[in-house]
Amino acid sequence: MSKILFVMTGADHWTLADGTKHPTGFWAEEAVAPYEAFKAAGHEVVVATPGGVVPTVDAGSLAPEANGGQEGADKVAATLASIGEIKDPIKLEDVRLADYDAVFYPGGHGPMEDLAVNATSGRLLVDALDSGKPLGVVCHGPAALLAATNADGANAFAGRKVAAFTNAEETQAGLADRAKWLLETRLVEAGVDVQVGEPWTPHVVVDGNLVTGQNPSSSAPLAAELLRKLA
Repeated sequence: MSKILFVMTGADHWTLADGTKHPTGFWAEEAVAPYEAFKAAGHEVVVATPGGVVPTVDAGSLAPEANGGQEGADKVAATLASIGEIKDPIKLEDVRLADYDAVFYPGGHGPMEDLAVNATSGRLLVDALDSGKPLGVVCHGPAALLAATNADGANAFAGRKVAAFTNAEETQAGLADRAKWLLETRLVEAGVDVQVGEPWTPHVVVDGNLVTGQNPSSSAPLAAELLRKLA
């Protein structure tokens, strides 16, 4: 059995360009699908957030239209409600990478608010990348990579192939023209090699021990890839 660390956003909003606080948090499917896969394989999951705050689910991620209908929405909501680890997170500041066999970052717009500028998370990502342990990051989770800098200020993920929520998807979701910045653009500016797939379709990129996914539909195949690396 392996021990997998889920690093989740502690933010319940995303501050837009005009100062509006857009309600958000983590995206349900991006936590639920990997959690189910990891637990079914017999692994332990520990959730960590900045300050140990209980993470907020993005209400939009529980809507029928985000889950293929009402039945899917009910299933995601029921599973999420049963995940005790999310209700009782540890403090990200107390995490010791040596205690874990893999690290996973789900998305939602929340990471754009807090993990993108969280130095503790940034150091953890640098150490996880260097350790060779499986590191999975999905959708808006790669916003956290922006805080992962080396001593010289360069991004630790510069030159790495990464999938992340794209500008096209943000535009189609209706928030691109209201955002302070766009994830794909910022990652490219940091030197990350963003591999863009078709909007809303599963797209997973593997670069060494780093496994990234573009959007919510990429979370299950990303989890399967992490499980292969843990096997």
